[in-house]
Amino acid sequence: MFSSNSKLRKIGSVWLFVLPAFIPLMVFWIYPILKSLYISFTDWDYMSPRYNFVFFDNFIKLFKDSRFYEALGTTVWFSVGTLFPTIAGGLLLALLLRKTFRGSGFFKFILFSPWITPTVAVSIVWTWIFNPDSGLANAVLKFFHLPALQWINSSQTALLSVIIVTVWKSLGYAMIFYLSALEKVPSELYEANGLDGANAWQRFRDVTLPCISPTTFFLLIVTMVNSLQAYDQIQILTQGGPSGSTRTLLYMYYQLGFEEYDMGQATAVAIVLIAITVLLSVVQFIISKKWVHY
Repeated sequence: MFSSNSKLRKIGSVWLFVLPAFIPLMVFWIYPILKSLYISFTDWDYMSPRYNFVFFDNFIKLFKDSRFYEALGTTVWFSVGTLFPTIAGGLLLALLLRKTFRGSGFFKFILFSPWITPTVAVSIVWTWIFNPDSGLANAVLKFFHLPALQWINSSQTALLSVIIVTVWKSLGYAMIFYLSALEKVPSELYEANGLDGANAWQRFRDVTLPCISPTTFFLLIVTMVNSLQAYDQIQILTQGGPSGSTRTLLYMYYQLGFEEYDMGQATAVAIVLIAITVLLSVVQFIISKKWVHY
């Protein structure tokens, strides 16, 4: 009897600490996902209080829609185009600024400030920069005697423009994490590697990269999720255009739900996007066992 009461107290103590985190998780994450899954099986138009259960019709219609595959391809290109430059650029900046020198704190602040600046404000400024007639981007190209581009006004360069803005905003975030990771690399490992006659590149390859691999893995996951969920910069810069060239899956969800009032199919897109995110995360976790060193 005493043992049973003790176990109940332990279980109660555990729930006492878990509930403050579990309740918001249930209310703001788990329940909305389950509700969205339910809506994806209906023909709700976002306006009417009544709707019908249509089972898998929304998913069948979605997979027959050419816009879905175009948006999927755009999402892949956008994610790849932002993921690797952000990781590589953040690491490069961290390597350049890892040693303290006069003004290093100022440079770190300047590079990190885009991340804490609202995406809407950043995107409005870049809209001016990308102006084909009077923007700074074409002025720089002209200075180097390069042809001017239409940037966000052309379907050939619009996605590149959004990628540039997204990478520029994310570089400082990756840099801060890499700076912290580089400070924790034991100096003894560099000394031992140097005694073996290793050059700078070999020290970076054999010591630095393995030691910062947990940070790299974290940034890969976070950057990938942020890329799949990108919306603000697309809405401000291009509204999914021109000609759908910057329409990602998340922006397709917005257009279906809030422009075409087809919330059933819109949530079907959201469910597919969640499934893709989970699948890619699981794959990265599996692969990480081979290259992440804790």
